[in-house]
Amino acid sequence: MVETPRRKRLATVWLAGCSGCHMSFLDLDEWLIDLADQADIVYSPVASDQKHYPKDVDIALVEGGVANTDNLELLQIVRQNTAVLVSFGDCAIHANIPGMRNMLQGADPVLRRAYLDLADASAQLPNAPGLIPALLEQVLPVHEVVPVDVYLPGCPPSAQRIRTVLEALLQDQCPDLRRGGEIRFG
Repeated sequence: MVETPRRKRLATVWLAGCSGCHMSFLDLDEWLIDLADQADIVYSPVASDQKHYPKDVDIALVEGGVANTDNLELLQIVRQNTAVLVSFGDCAIHANIPGMRNMLQGADPVLRRAYLDLADASAQLPNAPGLIPALLEQVLPVHEVVPVDVYLPGCPPSAQRIRTVLEALLQDQCPDLRRGGEIRFG
């Protein structure tokens, strides 16, 4: 009897970013049907209601920078439970727009600027431990927190670029983004 190979387990994760990378993922349109034939999407903000990141994930696309303690904790769990971690988009690769807050040099100046300096008459700093995750001092790109296996640039990456990467990874191959200008940033 011929044993059919186990289907790949795919996850997508959204940290500090605009969700543009996930919108590009949805722009895969009908290829998403082919993807569903090849892989099980086991965790995603756009395709599941999973509350906890599962074990034994084959491929994870991680969008966004690491901006707060919740992002940090989730990213560490993702890395521990994922074979191939893809830094998905420019925010994940180099902090991009979320990283602009790094110019204010710390979490406290960011909070003061947003909630005190620019506030109306009800100015106050948010304080809800356990409900509101604490900001990290800087927004970090994913590779500064955990090892990354594949970088998928773009703001957001095009659907074709995402497909190029996923097709290779689903076949246990290393994606080649050099062809056809796929390595461009932005």
